[in-house]
Amino acid sequence: MRKLTFNEAKILVRQLVAEKGFPDDEAALPQKLLWAFVELGEAADAYKKGKEWNVVMEELIDVFFYILDFIGLVEKTQGIKFDIDAIFLSKWEKNMKREHRYGQKRP
Repeated sequence: MRKLTFNEAKILVRQLVAEKGFPDDEAALPQKLLWAFVELGEAADAYKKGKEWNVVMEELIDVFFYILDFIGLVEKTQGIKFDIDAIFLSKWEKNMKREHRYGQKRP
């Protein structure tokens, strides 16, 4: 199996949305984010119940699907493009420069 970039995965997810007839207009944007949270909850529930790791991972991948769908739909409806790979690396670099355990105030 070949490896994908985030940008390539976004294209595949948008293809899936088109082929399977999922909502694909600006009104669907909040729904995409909501479903990402739902899938994250399903991953947490699968973990909590001790389900196989592949089940937990599949639920987490569903979160990525909805996030990439959201980004692709923003691109489509707003007429802008995002280089998700570059944004990811930029954010990673920014976080690497932060203090140890940044954002955690409690001991």
